[in-house]
Order: sequence, then structure tokens, then C-alpha cells
Amino acid sequence: MTAKTRVRFAPSPTGPLHIGGVRTALYNYLYAKKRGGDFILRIEDTDSQRFVPGAEEYIIEALAWCGISPDEGVENGKIVEQPSEKHPFAPYRQSQRKDIYRDYAEDLVKKGYAYYAFDTSEELDAVRSQTEADGEVFTYNHQIREKMKTSLTLSPEETEILLTQDNKWVVRFKMPVNHIIKMTDEIRGDIEVNSSTLDDKVLWKAADQLPTYHLANVVDDRLMEISDVIRGEEWLPSLPLHFMLYEAFGWSDSRPRFAHLSLLLKPDGKGKLSKRDGDRLGFPVFPLEWKNDSGEISRGYREDGYFPEAFVNLLAFLGWNPGTEQEIFSLEELTEAFTLERVVKSGAKFNPEKAKWFNQEYLRMRCSESLALEFALVLKEKGIEREAEFITKVIELFKDRATFVHDFWSLSDFMFKTPESYDLKVKDKFWKEETSGILDQIIVLFEGMENFTKENIEEILPATIKERGWQMGSVMNCLRLLLVGESKGPGVADIMALLGKEESILRIRRKSLLP
Repeated sequence: MTAKTRVRFAPSPTGPLHIGGVRTALYNYLYAKKRGGDFILRIEDTDSQRFVPGAEEYIIEALAWCGISPDEGVENGKIVEQPSEKHPFAPYRQSQRKDIYRDYAEDLVKKGYAYYAFDTSEELDAVRSQTEADGEVFTYNHQIREKMKTSLTLSPEETEILLTQDNKWVVRFKMPVNHIIKMTDEIRGDIEVNSSTLDDKVLWKAADQLPTYHLANVVDDRLMEISDVIRGEEWLPSLPLHFMLYEAFGWSDSRPRFAHLSLLLKPDGKGKLSKRDGDRLGFPVFPLEWKNDSGEISRGYREDGYFPEAFVNLLAFLGWNPGTEQEIFSLEELTEAFTLERVVKSGAKFNPEKAKWFNQEYLRMRCSESLALEFALVLKEKGIEREAEFITKVIELFKDRATFVHDFWSLSDFMFKTPESYDLKVKDKFWKEETSGILDQIIVLFEGMENFTKENIEEILPATIKERGWQMGSVMNCLRLLLVGESKGPGVADIMALLGKEESILRIRRKSLLP
């Protein structure tokens, strides 16, 4: 076992990276960084049939947005293909390492831990049908392999001829009979499996000259000196085979520690979280937006307006807790607090509302000047340009009401444009016969104010309304209607002070436009 902690995140480029995959990457990253170790990105693209163009670039960009920076495997936003001092085990894309794996597969055959299988798909279908007709479950195991066309049942001469005649053969692992495989998972504890319940998995395929995941990940983890494998629960059934491969290669002493993370569940806890759940319930399940070959666009947390820090904080709590009441953590704080001992075994329910809560908390912690710069981009898309100082004051006025930066538009659009329509329900409720005359007097009042500040407005306006016997609710709601266009927003004095005297009076004069 290498003394230095080295972990890897090894996704397959078969589509956009699910948030469950990002969580796996995050936990690997936190685990390595806390121990002063290395976090490696490796692309496992041995399944050539499922390869999706653009998926690899998506994975790299998603990790970069989250601030999860690999120590090895990526340089300038691309997978490293040539070895260097920083990336000694390149290439980090398995399809470019394919010449490595065949020798390891052949070595297992020579040692008696694997064999060549020459079954055609038709032959396999026939045996499967017969097995199921006999009322049994088909498993390619020690019983089946003795009936098939393999190097175990053929003579060496026959085997050699078949190896050279076509390229449809595979190398299968020869799972021992009635052997108790004892394993330890860092999250789930000790596990025992009888080898007779397992099948003989394919390790290498002559058709594409590529290994399967099982052989490739074990060989690469060994060659890249991986100390700990932290991956999703879906790989737990493969753990016995991987243990047996380490044993067959004679690598038991350097076998990494394994930890299998629980699934991310639907909000109701019934089943694994999927894209369909997000579409149905209105939230993303991918970190970034993804457009497939058909032009269908899947939402992303980045494009929906989430801060990367909030997204990472959210993911950290999906299956882990610090053991304290603290919920808001920076990446550095997560690194310090994270331990596998506090990762739960059971599935973690995804809560879309909690995701919004995290983003709202991060928005409130962000300085108003920074938010103003981001909101200025939203305004620019709408053809509106205002000075930074004014936008910052608007942000400060509405900051406690927003969850996302783009919310500031729906909250404060009236601060940037004069209302073009009015909520007539408000008018019908509060507008009286004398209201127009009262508003004329208020305009005169405001014109005479030298310091049109929030404090002065809050002092003079209510006092005048009370002194002249006007109805406070009626006057204030009609003022708000003219300033905003509807019944929303902060205090009337806050709105007018920020709009300024001239704009406030101009909007009140537009009372004649009310139907």
C-alpha cells in the first residue's frame, strides 16, 4: 500500500454527469485533500458502444465549476495524454491505454485464473433458454462454463486455432467454486460472499481490443498507485470480483481500501434520483446544462442560477453530516470536517427546497457589490444599463427576499422602469373619490422637501396623512400602486428615496393614466 493517499474519480463519458457522480468526485476530493493526498481524474471509456461526444468535456467543465480541481489527469481543461512530472501515469483516458490490458488478461489465463470463451451469441441464447426452461436462473458460472466452447473444454490446439480464426472471443474470469470471499468496506464494514453465487465476468474482448471496467479499473488503480477507492453503491456487487482480481494478480498487499457511497434518492425516498424526477418536479439533476443529439436541453444548476459554493455545500450533506449543527461550509471547511466515518449507509433523499435554501444563504453572505455586478449582466440582457451604485442600493433593499441573482429582476423591475400597467384590483379596493386630490397635495408636499431621504419621507408623510385626516391604508396603497404598478415591494419610503424625488413625483402624476 502506498504511503500517500491517492484517490481517483473515474467516470464514463456516456452522457452528462449526474449530481450523484459530482458527489462521488467531491467526497474523493475532500478525502484526499484532508490527508494531503492527490485527487486524480481518469476517463473510463472502454464501453465504446455507449460513448457520447462532448461528455468528457462536460465532466471536466462541471468539476471546474464546482472548484473540484484534479491534481492529476487534467491540464488546461483537457485529459492529459502524455506522461510528465506532474502527470506520471498518462494517458488518463483508458481507450488510449488499451495496449496495456491484454497482457494482464493473458497473464491471468496463464496462471489459471481466467480462460478464453468462444461462445457465439446464438449459443449463449440457446443455453440461457434451456436453463430458464428447466426453471433455473441463468448465470455464466462454474456449471455453465463446462458446457460451453472455452479453453477449459477444448484442447490447446483447438484453442489456438480459434484464437487466430476470429476476433469474437473474450477472456472471462474463472470464479472459484465455494470460496468465501472476505472483504471490508470502509462504510459498510465486513462483507462475506460465497464465490459460487457469482458469475464469470468478461475481462477483455477481442472484438474491440478493449478491457471491461472490471479489468481496466483494477489494473489502472494498481499502476496509478491508488490507495482508496471511493465510488457509488452500484459497484458494490462487483467488489468480490475486484478482490479476487487483486488476489489473482498477487497484489493483495497493495489492494486499496474500498468505500461504497449510498444512492441519491428521489424526494419521496422511493428509488434512485433520475432525470425524469427532475423534469417531473421541476429541478435539475445535472450540474451544468446539457443538450443531447436530438436538441433536447436538460437544465443545469449553474444555468438555473445556483452558486457553485452552494451546490457543493448541498452535495456534501447528501449522505454525510459533520456531527454538529453547522450547515454552511466553505470547501476548505468541508475538507477539514470530512470523514468517511460520518458517511451514512442508507440512501440520501434529495430535497429541492433545501437546495434553494443553501443558495439563499450563500446569496445573503455575498457582498452587495459582487451581486450588483452579476445582476448588471441580467439587466444588460434586458437592454438596461444603470450605474453600479444604484444597482448596489437596489440589491441591498431586496437582498433578504431573493434566492437567486435573477430573482432581483422580478422583485425590483419597477426600480428600473416606470410601470406600464397597474393592478386594478388594488385600485378598486383602495382608490376613493378624493384620492386624486389627496395625491395632488402629496406631490406639492414632496416638491417642497429639500432632503428627499427615507428618514424624512417616513417622518413627514405619515404625519401629514394623520394631520389632514386621510385614511393611512388607502393613501399608502394607492401611492404604492402608482410607484410599483402592483401591491409588492419594500416600504414606500424606501422605494421613493431610491427612485429619487423627480421620478417619484413623475410616477404619482401618472395617476391620470389609471382606467
